[in-house]
Amino acid sequence: MITKLRCVLLDDELPGLAYLKMLCEQIAEVEIVKAFNDPQKFMTGISSLDFDVCILDIEMPKMSGMQVAQLLKDKLIIFVTAHKQYAADAFDLDATDFVGKPVTKERLAVAIKKAYERKKIRSHERHIIQLNTDKGKALIDITNIAYITTSEVDSRDKVAVMIDQSSTVLKNISFEALHDQLPRSLFCRISKKQLIALKIVTSYTHAEISTNLTHGGVIVTLALSESYRQDFQHAAKGIS
Repeated sequence: MITKLRCVLLDDELPGLAYLKMLCEQIAEVEIVKAFNDPQKFMTGISSLDFDVCILDIEMPKMSGMQVAQLLKDKLIIFVTAHKQYAADAFDLDATDFVGKPVTKERLAVAIKKAYERKKIRSHERHIIQLNTDKGKALIDITNIAYITTSEVDSRDKVAVMIDQSSTVLKNISFEALHDQLPRSLFCRISKKQLIALKIVTSYTHAEISTNLTHGGVIVTLALSESYRQDFQHAAKGIS
């Protein structure tokens, strides 16, 4: 299954915008979120849009493509323009690619592939955090964490239990500090002593959470504290 690259398009010339949209629709990896022909309307509307990459022209009235790109923090940029003199400036902005007009499907597909690869790299980097452990500083892939619990040896330390049942002792760190580093869409505090990865939850009652983990053939369950129940239920909404 192909994971789509969510794109927004921006070109003040309607024929050029329509042509760009047509080319994007022929590339399997692309999902067009929205197309704009006015940079100011684009900037007004982007806060409500979920997208990965902006494909845009450079010379436009009111705002240039360069000005727009400078305001698009954490978004991938592909410039599509007839003005080659902007190439150096484009790459100073760390643009993914600079495609000259007239655009061909084949050349646009190359740019899309570059953006797709960048997205995968960024996604991987966001999943890696550095923490102090009992074995020194370590890079930890948060997608491997099942839950984190307070150490029984020293309450200042926490134990990260992994999906494969291995564990890592995290030295002298609070749950508040951990929660600052872990995406709140993926992890939730369930008690004073535990924090859980939502993806391991299979079901829950008012006081107990069942997981997809087993230990010795028995399903692993975790206690749900009354103080954290409402936040957990909101985070886990949709889990049956």
